[in-house]
Amino acid sequence: MKSQDSETLIQQLERYKPWNEQEERDRLLILQCLREQKDIFTRSNRLAHMTASAWVVNPDRSRVLMAYHNIYHSWSWLGGHADGETDLLSVAIREVQEESGICHVRPVSEEIFSVESLTVDGHVKRGEYVSSHLHLNVTYLLEASDEESLSIKKDENSGVAWFSPDKAVESSTEPWFQEHIYRKLNAKLKTY
Repeated sequence: MKSQDSETLIQQLERYKPWNEQEERDRLLILQCLREQKDIFTRSNRLAHMTASAWVVNPDRSRVLMAYHNIYHSWSWLGGHADGETDLLSVAIREVQEESGICHVRPVSEEIFSVESLTVDGHVKRGEYVSSHLHLNVTYLLEASDEESLSIKKDENSGVAWFSPDKAVESSTEPWFQEHIYRKLNAKLKTY
């Protein structure tokens, strides 16, 4: 796996074939922000942050890894901020390892699996208020063994568990994510 710069990400997004209207519009927004916004890969940009997420599946694709997110009080996919890194696949892998304790995770493909523009409501994190903003998110399909030990990351989640793909959707308490993200990811998973 090679490191990439922001231009490589732009090229990948330009080639990316959107699954639906949500992905097409979000892809265009992400491309615009990558070209026009300063510090988009850091949290210093007050409007939007580049993030990477992972739909982590076991080898036979019968289970999906989710974490119970402390801020949103919901089971959700794993991922996080780029924090200056432009190689979002590496960000997704790092976040899965940090948030789940899994050491051995690999990309099913190095290609982008999904794209999303996600609204983040204002909240308090580590004692400081964070204003509402966008997460310009790139999702990757990753694979890990569902027999590897799991551990929580106390400052971010209070549970990590494997679910059937349908149960992963049901376990989320965020209706928009259920309908527009997780069901879509499961439908796309069937093509792999």
